[in-house]
Amino acid sequence: MANITIAWMALPFFVGFIIYLLPKLDRFLALGIAFVSADYALYIFSDPSSVNIQLLDSFGVSLTIDQLSGFFIITNALVTAAVILYCWNSQRTAFFYMQAVILHGSVNATFICADFISLYVALEVISIAAFLLIAYPRTDRSIWVGLRYLFVSNTAMLFYLVGAVLVYQAHNSFNFMGLRGAPPEAIALIFLGLLAKGGIFVSGLWLPLTHSESQSPVSAMLSGVVVKAGVFPLVRCALMLEEIDPLVRLFGVSTALLGVGYAVFEKDTKRMLAFHTISQLGFVLAAPVVAGFYALTHGLVKSALFLIAGILPSRNFKELQHHPIDNRIWVALTIASFSISGFPLLSGFGAKVLTSKNLLPWQVIAMNIAAVGTAISFAKFIFLPHQKNEKTIKVSLGFWWAMVLLLGGLIVANAVYYEAYSIKNIIKPLVTIAIGWLAYLYIFKKLAIKIPRAIEKFDHLIGFMSLMIILLFWIAWTQLPFFT
Repeated sequence: MANITIAWMALPFFVGFIIYLLPKLDRFLALGIAFVSADYALYIFSDPSSVNIQLLDSFGVSLTIDQLSGFFIITNALVTAAVILYCWNSQRTAFFYMQAVILHGSVNATFICADFISLYVALEVISIAAFLLIAYPRTDRSIWVGLRYLFVSNTAMLFYLVGAVLVYQAHNSFNFMGLRGAPPEAIALIFLGLLAKGGIFVSGLWLPLTHSESQSPVSAMLSGVVVKAGVFPLVRCALMLEEIDPLVRLFGVSTALLGVGYAVFEKDTKRMLAFHTISQLGFVLAAPVVAGFYALTHGLVKSALFLIAGILPSRNFKELQHHPIDNRIWVALTIASFSISGFPLLSGFGAKVLTSKNLLPWQVIAMNIAAVGTAISFAKFIFLPHQKNEKTIKVSLGFWWAMVLLLGGLIVANAVYYEAYSIKNIIKPLVTIAIGWLAYLYIFKKLAIKIPRAIEKFDHLIGFMSLMIILLFWIAWTQLPFFT
C-alpha cells in the first residue's frame, strides 16, 4: 500500500510536466490522471481499515489513508474529470491542463497528509497552481483576482507555519496528534491558516469575488475541491482529538449561517453559488464524522452548477427572469438544485439526513435555518422561466459529458446511505424545501436588498484576519479547557 500510495501521489506532478512536453496529449493525460485517482479511491473503499504510513521517522511525512480520504479523493477525481471534459474543445493550451493536473495532485496530497509540514507544502503548491488557473485569461482583472487570492492565502499560511513550529517545539513531531498538549497559541495560529484556506466564516470572504470572477471551469474546481483542502485537516483533527471537535462544529454552524445569509439576497448567479460554497462548507464541518459523504455530494453539485452558470445568457437573476433558458439546460440546473436542497432520489438528500442525525442538540435549530436558506437560494434557479428553443443552442458536447458524470454521480451516490429512505426522513426535507420555496415566491423574490461588498475589499480581508486571530486566541486560552 505504501508504494502504491507514493506512486499515485507523485504521478500527477510527473504527468503535469509530460503534458507540457507533449502538448498534443494534454487532455488525454489529464483525464487519465483523474481516472487513476478514481481507481485509487475505489481501492480505498474496498478495504475499510485505516492505513498509516510513516516516512523518515518523526522528522518526515505522516500519511493516513482511510474512508474519509476516499470520499474526498473521489470527489477530486470526478470534478477534475468533468472539468477536463467541459474544456475538451475549448482550445485551452497545454499550460492549462498542466496546472489542472498539478492542482489535482496537490489537493489529493492534502487528503492523506497527517502532519502539519507536509500539509503546508501541499497547500502552498495548491495556492500557486490555483493562482495560475485564475489568472489564465491574462486580463488585468483576472491577474488582480489571482494575486488577491495568493496574497490572502500566503498571509494566512505564514500564521499556520508558526503554529506548526510551536507544535514541533512541544512534541518534537509535526503530527496532527501534536495539537493535544500543544500551546494554545499553536491551535489558534494553525486554525487561522486553515480557516482562511478553506473559506470558513469571515476568513472566507475572499471567496465570492475569486470564485465568481474566475472562468467557469476554474470556479468549478475551486468550489468543488480546492477549498476542501483547507477543510479536510479541520475534519481530520476533529475526529482525532475530541477536544477540537466542538470548536470545529462551532465554526461549521457559524459558516453555514453566514454563507446562506448572504446567498438568499444575492442577485448574481456566480456570487450566489460562491456564498453557498461558504455555507455548504459549514455543513461539512458541522458533523465531522460524516463530512466525507457531504463533501462528495457538495463537490459534484457545486461543480455542475458553476459549469451551468457559465453558459447561461446572463449572470443577473432579474435578467434571467425575462429570458427563458433552454429546457435541457433548465433540467440539468434543476437536478443539481434539487440535490443541494436535499430532495429525495439524489445524494444530497442522503447527505443532509446523515448530517442531521450526527448534529449535537445545540446545532439543530441553526442548521435547520441554514437548510431553509439553501432551499430559498436555489429556488432562484428552479423557478427560472424555460422553453424549448427553436434555434440550436451552442453548447459543446463536452459540457453534456460533464453533466452526465456529475449529475450521474449524484444519483449513484445514493447507495452510500440508502437507509435514509424512510417516511420520517423524507418528510422533513420536503417540508423544509416547501417552506423555502414559499418564502422565495412570496417574500425574497420581491425584495431588492443589495448587500454591500465593502467587507470583501482587500484591506478588510486582512483586517478580518486580525480579528479572527484575536477570537481564536481567546477561544484557545479561555474556552478550550471547558470543551475537553
